[in-house]
Amino acid sequence: MEIPSEFEKMRSLEDDEVRGAVLSLLDDPAFVRVVKGVVKGVPIWAHKLYTRRFKTVNSFQKGMIYPFLKRILKKASTGLTKDFSLLPEEREDFIYLSNHRDIVLDSAFLDYILLLSDKKSVEIGIGNNLLIHPWIETLVRLNRSFIVNRSATATELLESSRQLSRYIRFVIEEKKAPVWLAQREGRAKDSDDRTQKSVLKMLAMSGPDDMSLSERLQSLHICPLTISYEYDPCDWLKAAEFQLKRDNPDYVKSEQADLDNMKTGIFGFKGHIHYQVSAPIDPEIASVDTSLPRNQFLDRVAHIIDSHIFRNYRIYPCNRIALDMLNGDNSQSAFYSQAQKDDFRKYLDTQLAKVDIPDPDWDFLRERILTMYANPLINHLNAIKEQ
Repeated sequence: MEIPSEFEKMRSLEDDEVRGAVLSLLDDPAFVRVVKGVVKGVPIWAHKLYTRRFKTVNSFQKGMIYPFLKRILKKASTGLTKDFSLLPEEREDFIYLSNHRDIVLDSAFLDYILLLSDKKSVEIGIGNNLLIHPWIETLVRLNRSFIVNRSATATELLESSRQLSRYIRFVIEEKKAPVWLAQREGRAKDSDDRTQKSVLKMLAMSGPDDMSLSERLQSLHICPLTISYEYDPCDWLKAAEFQLKRDNPDYVKSEQADLDNMKTGIFGFKGHIHYQVSAPIDPEIASVDTSLPRNQFLDRVAHIIDSHIFRNYRIYPCNRIALDMLNGDNSQSAFYSQAQKDDFRKYLDTQLAKVDIPDPDWDFLRERILTMYANPLINHLNAIKEQ
């Protein structure tokens, strides 16, 4: 398939580029150091011999990414479950629009699920702000990632968004392949997951001129994806960042802090993980009144997506315990035991003990972590009431 030249700098890599990309990674000293840290005791020449088998993106993912994710799930979780039963079997041209729990693993675990089912892995939007080393860009593009320009100037932003929209439509309509996108730029650090209208505006920028806003969104086959973690290994880092920003509104995370978040998110304990996908919401978008002003129309579509995500949360005892601790009552106590509450209190103390910032405000930090765990339940209960 011929890929338009306008996508050259942002697109994911194709099968005929896999071998060269893998060898360039193994010739990069910075990447080699990472490999040696992950797979201890294996000389680099052994990796080069092993990678001769990689002739397609799928073979690379099954040979390198899949085993890595399997190890992560074994060491840092109590298991991964999924329910994709509402997806049409005969097609794969969907946008999985999901809440955002982990910078790396949200889309990686989705690929893990799809590869297990012999499905196409997803093309993934990833911000260029995370590509702090050349080898990271090569690795993510090799892993079906396309680059989202987060550093565009105000004058560049509009055309950058249009190009991104055109590329996503190209993947859906021409490649007939799935795409993963987060519902918002960056993670919701308090787990209050809300679809940003700007994401929908970007998606609607492409398509034939005679297509309406509704038709453009319907043609991309958006499937809300809910990602539920029992425990967030970055909860203490997020709480610390909340205080740092509270105390200094000009605080900006360093590159090292971004790397620490990424490493903790990948290797930290997550408990149980669940992926739940809704059917394409094309009919629901079609039912929204097209006479509404553009922004109101997009608000309605965002609400449809959020409602699916909220209803599909997997609710764990820690979510219910956190809500009761936050409210100072026992309204959810029928759903957990005293032993589970004691365990969560110990977990909370352990996570707070990891915080290392000047003048920690322990009450504030505790409230922030409890809010992170309570918000999915709050949103879930509200969405159920709306049904």
